[in-house]
Amino acid sequence: MLSKKDIICPENLLNLAKTKGPAKAVIVNAVKPVSIESAKQAVDANLIIPVFIGDKSVIESNAKQLNWDISKYELIHEPDENSTAPIAAKLASEDKVKIIVKGHIHTDVLMKAVLKRNLNLIGKKRLSHIWHMTLEKDDKPFIITDGALNVLPKLETKMHILKNSIDFANRIGIGKPKVSVLSATEEILDSMPSSLEANELTKRAKEEGLNAEVFGPMAFDNSVSEKAAQIKGIKNVVAGNTDILLVPNVETGNALVKMMIFFMGACAAGVVVGGKVPVVITSRADDTQARLASMAAAVVAL
Repeated sequence: MLSKKDIICPENLLNLAKTKGPAKAVIVNAVKPVSIESAKQAVDANLIIPVFIGDKSVIESNAKQLNWDISKYELIHEPDENSTAPIAAKLASEDKVKIIVKGHIHTDVLMKAVLKRNLNLIGKKRLSHIWHMTLEKDDKPFIITDGALNVLPKLETKMHILKNSIDFANRIGIGKPKVSVLSATEEILDSMPSSLEANELTKRAKEEGLNAEVFGPMAFDNSVSEKAAQIKGIKNVVAGNTDILLVPNVETGNALVKMMIFFMGACAAGVVVGGKVPVVITSRADDTQARLASMAAAVVAL
């Protein structure tokens, strides 16, 4: 059942990023070959100017294996994994880099450094994570949020997640995105809290005049399949035509994205938005194409 399809970085995202790059990006604990290889691909695509943090000898050895001369790029020697994140966050705080890219480091360690108030990397917006999902190189993207950062967001946090995703959709050329607020039903049920919050988010989006078509609660099948929506008699502009899927909790988003990756060979470009700098959060299991796409998404999000 696992897909054997090669993961492909989408050309539309890559081409858009090329018009905005290159941006200076710090690779945090860049000690694994995949981090160096994806950074090289991003440099070759004119997306980033890298700054490497990690064990100098390991980084240089990995670059040498790729026949890549990195001597002209900044390399900050820090052999302790957990000490690399504060260095990266400080560089971003001082405007010395525009993007933070996760290398071989735990997400919670990296984000703890980014969230330090004294660095002023977060403002009035709540940070949230978006996934830009595609299957083929020329696919229309499907955005899933938030499946990596906010674990069980309250209503106010979901409004921030919604606004961040609309802003990102605008940046990739979707003028008025269609947003499905996910639940397991289209009915508003007291026994299903996600349906109540989805209904409230729909109302709030209209009251605040957000530049998006927002509807919820919606089940997944009716969000993405016009046929399923027609069979069930669900008639709204979002049904079957969703651009953005706003999930109720991190488990839902994480599971959905991982299923698309491993069962369908999807390319998941993941980035944290809403702060002073985009933060590329990839899984340590992600391949170079997904990492390249994630860096492209970060450049677009600038």
